[in-house]
Amino acid sequence: MNETPKTKRGWRILRRILIAIGILATLVAIFYTEEDWRGKRAWENCKRELEAKGETLDWNAYIPPPVPDDQNFFKASTNIALRFVMARDFTVSEVARRVTLQSYDGFLVFDTAKAKPLVVAQLAILPTDAKFEPSKANFAFKLNDPVAGDQIGKLIQKTAGQSANGSQGFKFSEMQLSNLVPAQIFVEADSAPSIRDLENLIPPETATNIGRLQIEATADERIFQVVLTDVQITAAADYLKWSDQFEPDFDEIREALKRPYARIDGDYSRPYGTPIPNFITMRSLAQTLAQRSQCYLLLGQPEKALRELTLINDSRHLLEGKPSTLVAAMINVAIAGLYVSTIADGFRLHAWQEPQQAALQEQLKEINLSPLVAESFQSGRASACYTLETATSGELEKIFWFGNSKTNLWAKISSPRYLLFAVAPRGWVYQNMTAIAVSDENILAYFDLTNDLILTHKPREVDGGQQMTISQFSPLTFLAALSVPNFTKALQTTANNQTLVNEAQIVCALERFHLAHGEYPETLDALAPQFMETIPHDIIGGQPLHYRRTDDGKFLLYSVGWNETDDGGQVVFTKGGSVDREKGDWVWQYPQK
Repeated sequence: MNETPKTKRGWRILRRILIAIGILATLVAIFYTEEDWRGKRAWENCKRELEAKGETLDWNAYIPPPVPDDQNFFKASTNIALRFVMARDFTVSEVARRVTLQSYDGFLVFDTAKAKPLVVAQLAILPTDAKFEPSKANFAFKLNDPVAGDQIGKLIQKTAGQSANGSQGFKFSEMQLSNLVPAQIFVEADSAPSIRDLENLIPPETATNIGRLQIEATADERIFQVVLTDVQITAAADYLKWSDQFEPDFDEIREALKRPYARIDGDYSRPYGTPIPNFITMRSLAQTLAQRSQCYLLLGQPEKALRELTLINDSRHLLEGKPSTLVAAMINVAIAGLYVSTIADGFRLHAWQEPQQAALQEQLKEINLSPLVAESFQSGRASACYTLETATSGELEKIFWFGNSKTNLWAKISSPRYLLFAVAPRGWVYQNMTAIAVSDENILAYFDLTNDLILTHKPREVDGGQQMTISQFSPLTFLAALSVPNFTKALQTTANNQTLVNEAQIVCALERFHLAHGEYPETLDALAPQFMETIPHDIIGGQPLHYRRTDDGKFLLYSVGWNETDDGGQVVFTKGGSVDREKGDWVWQYPQK
């Protein structure tokens, strides 16, 4: 049977199509082979260079070895395991929820004083030639005396009592404000002043940490009341009484922490399936203990405050096990910051005595945050690279692509992220592994662990020609952009909190020196060796921390801060009122009331 011209033409077209497909398939095969070779070669070269520097990229090196159950914190009891182990889906089971230390539900206020305004002082206006009883003479002021306002403000503040701001939104008072006895204050004036005159007399910041201060007239034109409104305060005794329900739990944790190891049971072979501590419990435990410590300090019971703070410090070690993660390291950094802030509160309240100061100084001496954070970057690098190298395309899709099984086909194929996992050459994954390894090596260059420094600028020689820009739009660095964290904030927070730890250690020694000699030393060198064996240096720059006595008999202690410039102890604030960590000095300060 003879083929028609039309049929011959169709065969020719088909052959051309098949040839084109064959050529395209060959080109695709060559492309994939070339990209796979290039990616694998880049990764092997990068890995070889890093291992030559002593870096460990083998994930197995970060897996914690088994430990005996009777020496393992997480095996101390069922309650310990339920409290301190996080489910892999980050949910809390109902059983675990019942034993998780959640210290409050909303912002509870335990003092009934919140229900009504509090009269903190009564101002009696008397003629200038009035005669005062000797017992009342200390509370008599002249309206036109320039220092009268400050003196009245201090008297009102003393009447309202000392206070402290808790970490969970609480404001604590040393006394039951509902039982407060108003101060009786006499003011000499030729004529009865107006409410505005008296408002201008009393400093506006007086007792503002407790409520809003206002002056009210009474039926007697010469008698005024100083009233606190919008009071949100919790009596320290009330909070302690309420939180005493957790004492058995705290004791159980203290006993479990005597065990030398803390290893969670689980499968460590896959980095993204490793068990992790329950960070919610860790945060709640630290905050509750810090607030109990503040309350004990307000009530003049420093030994009990020290006991709570010691448990905070000891519990941090649960976040230091292998494999380290950046989340665990930064929660450790945050808890250390809370610990130091509570210590500073005790100094502000003049509550610590020499035995507690010495004990706290020893605890502070052992805190070194930089190696923990650096190790988390090393562990994270090994984790990410091992996962990318061993996971299938489907597994990578589940880890890095945030779609779900119900996402329709069009949504998938129109997503560059999905297509990367579905059709990208394996060599691109190796290129991403190289980007992660190089990026994390550049991050680690900011840590000088040998000299106990955090560098604000990375040494140029560390780049080694491997510096690359990580972009979420490049297939060669796309996964790296998802894996590599924003490290600047982590570095700044670590440096700042370690500076606070070092400064607090010095402050303990300074206060002990003051107790012994009645004044602060001329220089920090005078602390050694009696009050301090080794004086910590500034981890920014490595020079000694700046210190000098001030004219008011106190002292100024500070680090040059992130800008590495001595600004004379000046603190710079952001527009929102918080301390700007990038500008000014990092000055030792006592918490606000």
